[in-house]
Amino acid sequence: MLRRTACLTLVSAFALAAAGCMESKPQFKGVDLTGADYAKDLRLTDHNGQPRSLQDFKGKVAVVFFGYTQCPDVCPTTLAELAEAKKLLGADGEKVQGVFVTVDPERDTPDVLKAYMANFDPSFIALRGTPEQLAAAAKDFKLYYKKVEGKTAGTYTMDHGAASYVYDPQGRLRLYTRYGSGAQAMADDIRLLLKGA
Repeated sequence: MLRRTACLTLVSAFALAAAGCMESKPQFKGVDLTGADYAKDLRLTDHNGQPRSLQDFKGKVAVVFFGYTQCPDVCPTTLAELAEAKKLLGADGEKVQGVFVTVDPERDTPDVLKAYMANFDPSFIALRGTPEQLAAAAKDFKLYYKKVEGKTAGTYTMDHGAASYVYDPQGRLRLYTRYGSGAQAMADDIRLLLKGA
């Protein structure tokens, strides 16, 4: 009996030691992509005509979303949620960079994009590129998008992925946030990243 008690005590001690050595992972609401080997950079031109890269946003949490200005629902909802999440963070909201990438460079001119960003947050930037640059970026981000012809000549919509890619202040891809997660969930995840999670 004494031998069995000693063994159980030893097993318990090892279990406690092992638990103490385990690193606790942050409890993100978005999908944790830490260590993912894609969506490493984004080299496009912003709505002011300046070449941009994800490296430009180091020191901030960058939230990248692909869409287009004539999108009826997903795009404005996502950008409004990001703007609200930024407000929920208070002073830390200044450490958040919204990045909108158009999948419709044909209609989304720099002036159109600049006006569109102003509807949500003046600090958000919009990026665009040639069709070839967009295709390369979408491939790197594993993003689906497709032009869908409308009922009348010359009209069309764009099918596209509806999630956001979230980068930590070191510029590493960390989270995949699904459409409709809400401003509070996004703010909570950004707060964790800003604290070094």
